Amino acid sequence: MFTEKRTERRRKKKQEGSYTFWDFVFDLLFYIPELIFLPFRLVFYLFRFLAKSIFDVF
Repeated sequence: MFTEKRTERRRKKKQEGSYTFWDFVFDLLFYIPELIFLPFRLVFYLFRFLAKSIFDVF
């Protein structure tokens, strides 16, 4: 929900030509934690999927 609003606002600013350097910096600061935690989140979901699959069979 929040990322959709942020994306729409960023797209609108780019079209209007009012997208500034500070907008870019805040966008970058917003996405850095997502990029850091993405691999851990994927591994967690993979283990969770495998555990549910294995224990559901037995």
